[in-house]
Amino acid sequence: MITLGPPRDPELAVVIEVQLEPVETKRIAWARYAASLWLRLDCPVVVLVVCPTDKVGAWAAAPIVTKLPGYSLTPLVMGPDQVPAITDPVEAAACMELATVSVMLHGQSRPVVEAFVVALAEVGGEHAPQYYEYAYDLASVGVKQNLEEIMSSTAWPVYSPFAREHFGKGKAEGEIEALITFLEARGLTLTEQARLRIAGCTDLAQIQEWIRRAATADSLDDVLAP
Repeated sequence: MITLGPPRDPELAVVIEVQLEPVETKRIAWARYAASLWLRLDCPVVVLVVCPTDKVGAWAAAPIVTKLPGYSLTPLVMGPDQVPAITDPVEAAACMELATVSVMLHGQSRPVVEAFVVALAEVGGEHAPQYYEYAYDLASVGVKQNLEEIMSSTAWPVYSPFAREHFGKGKAEGEIEALITFLEARGLTLTEQARLRIAGCTDLAQIQEWIRRAATADSLDDVLAP
């Protein structure tokens, strides 16, 4: 929720909701929330619903008729038709707020996601992670997959929980390959059981410890000892 005007005497309150699919109970909740804000702030209240598809937007835009006589609410809707698909990183960096909404609504298109991520790197600082987390958390599954793919296949800064986890897994996999190559180069024969144990390890610190041991160990048991 954001307000316009003086904090103690706002001129307008805007409730912002992101709705990925129709959930009927949410509509009555919007009406109740808007009414409670009107009572508390004593100013006009608007409910703005961000929807990834026109179908969800049409559902969200329908008037909400309540059981309170005379009170109904018609939400405003922001969907793909109202927000441009930003594919220029310079344009995205110039207004990251709009770029964040753009990637949420148009992120099925890879150029939109690429422009957003390049803009994040350009903006940097403490705000870049916030823009990424907001876009990622509220995006549809398909958009998240595009974000994940780009973050895991490039050298972009790692912002989202998925990206951090995936980055860690990727680094561990690289260290495992290095360890196995090192062991083979030193002539330390890998049993199938040992190979499976190493390949199944996700603890980066443990893998790095095995690499250090492999430099001086006389046997595979010395490397993998508890």
